Amino acid sequence: MTPAGPLAGLRVIDVGTRISAPFCAGLLGEQGAEVIKVEDPRGGDFMRTIGPFEDGYSLFWAVEGRGRKGVTCNLRDVEGQELFRRLVATADVVCENFRPGTMEAWHVGPDDCDPSLVWARISVFGQDGPWSRRPGLDRLGIGYGGLLHLTGYPDRPPVRPGVTVSDYLTGVFAAEAVMAALWERDTKGTGRGRVVDAPLYGSILRILEWTVAAHDRLGVVREREGNRLKNSAPLDNYPTADGKYVCVVAGSDANFARLCQAMDRDDLVTDPKWDTLAKRAANADEINGIVADWTSSLTAAEVETRCVEFDVPVGTAYSAADIAADEHMAARRDLVTVEDPVIGPVRQQAPFPRYTGEAPQAPTGAPTLGQHNDEVWCGLVGLSPDELAGHRARRVV
Repeated sequence: MTPAGPLAGLRVIDVGTRISAPFCAGLLGEQGAEVIKVEDPRGGDFMRTIGPFEDGYSLFWAVEGRGRKGVTCNLRDVEGQELFRRLVATADVVCENFRPGTMEAWHVGPDDCDPSLVWARISVFGQDGPWSRRPGLDRLGIGYGGLLHLTGYPDRPPVRPGVTVSDYLTGVFAAEAVMAALWERDTKGTGRGRVVDAPLYGSILRILEWTVAAHDRLGVVREREGNRLKNSAPLDNYPTADGKYVCVVAGSDANFARLCQAMDRDDLVTDPKWDTLAKRAANADEINGIVADWTSSLTAAEVETRCVEFDVPVGTAYSAADIAADEHMAARRDLVTVEDPVIGPVRQQAPFPRYTGEAPQAPTGAPTLGQHNDEVWCGLVGLSPDELAGHRARRVV
């Protein structure tokens, strides 16, 4: 069942693999669109093969495949290409992340399909340019986009973020652009779609803050700073007595004074060594060490309690276990139970964001390979049962 939402009545075809394009389609689905995933009948989305596994079933797929119907179609086959064109003729949006030129080689690219379609085309380097045909995955997006160089400590090699940031972030940017293109098509009455060209590195480049401007005007090449900032202290991820880490942000004079109260160290506020942000930043190792000594004597919960009491920005670096047990997330219903067709109920992240006054609705479970072939190819596209049986026999679906 497609969830209700502002995009109810919109149909999205997800012909992507792995994360970025399927995530874009999934976001539209969480706003009410009907999403139909098209997979290769010879095994389906590669995400089905990535662990962790429960009894051979990918939990990664259980999360990223949710909220859509699943059909199979061999796009390398002429009959499969014709089926795909008939399917997208019923839709509004196509999301794909093949290497540029692949869809055209299969005769199912934008110029081969209905001109009213909006296309989200995600790749590593974009649809044009000298590097457009290069292979690659998320790591190249964060590397070429400039984030990898900035992540980690200055005296150590760059460290990738803990999740596939460029895949997910590009999916978000692409979904935003798809919505703008749909608004133009439908509200302005153009009747024509657009092609969204969203390379993985582009989303990373867009969030680099002042990095490019400072290089242009000041000749500054931004480098890794670890968990601190050169112009602010105290600021760090501090260890606690129970083996966790808490982030305390107290760079401003007001927050520093509040932190000193929380630590019962009012003497630091009036000490001329620490009475300005510039002085604290210049002696960051020492002032951060003082704070670390304090946090190390307490549990993470105790540090948070003290900081919150005195209005100091603070937060524990949460693990999955912390998220599952958190009372705030429980109150906001940030986790939902998805009924997976293979393994049953699975606790997952709720759709995000939400509308005020509305509780998040659990998406449908990730489909098994070809689960909705009869419903879509016969009920929507119009094949007869015999035609579908023939396509199955020829491994078109």
